[in-house]
Amino acid sequence: KGMIQPQRILLPPEEISMDWQQRQRPGPGLRNLGSTCYINVILQCLTYTPPLANYLLSREHSRLCFQQGFCMMCIMEAHVRKVLRSSASVIWPSAVIRDLKRESFQVLPQVLPPSCRVELLTSFLVIGEEFEPDMAGDAFEFLCSALKAMQRACLSGSSNLDISSQTTTIVHQIFGGLLKCRVTCLRCQAVSDSYKAFLHILLDIRETSSLTAALEDFVTPKQLDGRNCFKCSKCEKKITISKRATVHHVPKVFTVCLERAADHTGKKISTFVEYPEYLDLLPYMSDMVGEPVLYSLYAVVVHSGDTCLDGHFFCYTKASNGLWYKMDDESVDNCGIHAVLRQQAYLLFYAR
Repeated sequence: KGMIQPQRILLPPEEISMDWQQRQRPGPGLRNLGSTCYINVILQCLTYTPPLANYLLSREHSRLCFQQGFCMMCIMEAHVRKVLRSSASVIWPSAVIRDLKRESFQVLPQVLPPSCRVELLTSFLVIGEEFEPDMAGDAFEFLCSALKAMQRACLSGSSNLDISSQTTTIVHQIFGGLLKCRVTCLRCQAVSDSYKAFLHILLDIRETSSLTAALEDFVTPKQLDGRNCFKCSKCEKKITISKRATVHHVPKVFTVCLERAADHTGKKISTFVEYPEYLDLLPYMSDMVGEPVLYSLYAVVVHSGDTCLDGHFFCYTKASNGLWYKMDDESVDNCGIHAVLRQQAYLLFYAR
């Protein structure tokens, strides 16, 4: 109710497979080119996202892609195929700089001087104007930019699509969910609902010690008054309201960022936040009636360092063979689930 159905389905959801189509040991690590650990961890987590990897390995996108120049989905397809079918460390240089504001790309030429070719295995990218070669970046910001670039690639060639149809790409079919925001006037009890698509959720962890507690706080109604109050359509005046967000439609892959930046100075919240191997999203949904909505943890990004402005990123991923591995740039070492659950997590990836 209140939502417009898509006029066109770009990718039917039944074509998405949540189970690995092939089972094998993990691929190689990714070489750090100076300050690229924040890129490496996101590439590894996306590579070991089963439905995305299955789709990219099928080469369905590249077979139908007629986009001229840069295509993020084609780049990701080449990356995943190389990683999952290689035995040596993969070198991904920052060969493309994405300018999100101007919608243009600067692509470094394929023919480079010998000194540059040493580090060039094939072209890859740093997307977003905030990402620069040899400068540290944030893993969550790179994830957001990467998903947006993949979404743009999926929409290339499909003009005049309504908003609902745009959420039927492979990106939204895997990572996309729907939030419901209910605003209640505390004077006349009038209710207004709105909906917003999401690819990830950012959680406040300043006063919590667990993921479930942070999610509970996320869906707890917040009272807004003063400068933040809304104008009620029935009362016809600004009045104190209650605002509550809930998960209205769950994604196939639930991605969470535990916000560790305390303020704009880069001060870091280093609190350990407990997170489970298996997560039930039902208590945080608009409709809490029914069977549990279960998810399984398959990737964790960790930030080590005293502040958010420096330090190092590494990750843990669950490979198609069902085993966990710590991936720290070029290093790939097997580990147990107990080690995975003891980390100072920054990003969490759960699969339905």
